[in-house]
Amino acid sequence: DTQADGTTPANPAGGGRPSVSRTFRRAGFAVLVVLALGATATAAVFGVQLRDAKAVESAAREASDVARQYAVTLTSVGADLEGDFAAVLDGATGEFEKMYAESSEQLRQLLIDNQAQAEGVVVESGIKSATPTKVEVLLFIDQSVTNALVPEPRLDRSRVVMTMELVDGRWLASQVDLP
Repeated sequence: DTQADGTTPANPAGGGRPSVSRTFRRAGFAVLVVLALGATATAAVFGVQLRDAKAVESAAREASDVARQYAVTLTSVGADLEGDFAAVLDGATGEFEKMYAESSEQLRQLLIDNQAQAEGVVVESGIKSATPTKVEVLLFIDQSVTNALVPEPRLDRSRVVMTMELVDGRWLASQVDLP
C-alpha cells in the first residue's frame, strides 16, 4: 500500500479521504499543540504567582526592618526632644502622623516636667500580614524608663502592632496599636 515515493496513497475505497494513520497524526499533533499551550499558560500563571510572592516577601522584610528601627525611635526619648519628635513625625503617615502631631505638645511638656528619659529595644518581631504596599508588624519592645520621681531605670515590656505603608518609596508607620 505504499507508493514508490514512500507516501501512503489515499484510501481507494474512501473516495480520496486521507488514511487513518494520517488522521491520527493530525490529531496527535493537535493534542501536542493544546498540551504545549496549556503548559505555557500554567508556567506563566506560576511565574506571576512566584513574582508576586517574592514581592510580598521583599516588602515584608523591608517594612519589618524599618518598623524595628522606627519602634526604637518611637520608644526612645533623650535630651534632644525636638530631634526625637521630628524623627517620629518623619517616620509617620496618615492617621498616626496626625494623632502624634496633635498630641506631641502635651507629651513634650509632660516629658520636660518629669525629666523623663527612655530607651527602647526591640526584643523580637514578626510579620502579622503583608502585601507589596502594606505590612503589619508585631513587635516586642523593652523600654527602660527613668524620670525625676524614679531615677532608677524601670523596665516596661510592650507588644506593638505597627502598620507600615509604602509611601513614595518609603515605609512609614500609618498605625501603631498596643493590643
